[in-house]
Amino acid sequence: MDFLPPELLPALENYALNHSQDELSVLKELDRQTHLRANKPRMLSGHLQGNFLQLISRLMQPKRILEIGTYTGYSAICLAQGLAEGGTLHTIDNNPEQEAITREFIEKANLKDKVKLYLGNAAEIIPTILSDNEEWDMVFVDADKENYSLYYDLVFDKVRKGGIIIADNVLWSGKVLKEPSELKKNDKSTRALLEYNQKIHQDERVFHTLLPLRDGLMMAIKE
Repeated sequence: MDFLPPELLPALENYALNHSQDELSVLKELDRQTHLRANKPRMLSGHLQGNFLQLISRLMQPKRILEIGTYTGYSAICLAQGLAEGGTLHTIDNNPEQEAITREFIEKANLKDKVKLYLGNAAEIIPTILSDNEEWDMVFVDADKENYSLYYDLVFDKVRKGGIIIADNVLWSGKVLKEPSELKKNDKSTRALLEYNQKIHQDERVFHTLLPLRDGLMMAIKE
């Protein structure tokens, strides 16, 4: 099996971007404004990952999407492109400082009636969103890493059969390759991600794969 030479990866990523669907103009503007107005702009999903999320959403044509971790709304706008007629994306974030830019660009993307933004504690908000006879088609987790396993447990029973749970940053800049004994005592995020990846890998209720795209996407389809 042939592998890509590491020294060619940046050039190959540019090649992939240049031969992928163009980034929506509203997303280009959001990318720029995020770098100008928000803290930690590297948290933005970006063009390649955004296209991938949009691709999965378009394939599934979900009626209900849950996003845990909004940031400035880039991934929400991408995911919402695949919503079925009358579908809704619910997105939760605990940082009110990004609310203005998020709402601004959701409106610019003509998604004001399709995207519902919640501010607050995701663990408290998640159980209040759906009625008893409703289910999630897609869940995208990109929030505080220490609570990934908690969020997975909270949403799992409400995900329909064939629905998908996607978690971002599961490679954590390569820190997951370290042995637990090598980690700093206060590195709770890496430990939590190691536990999450193992949790999904051992869950016989899902078909899963860890995709090394950007900082890693763990994808789990409920069987």
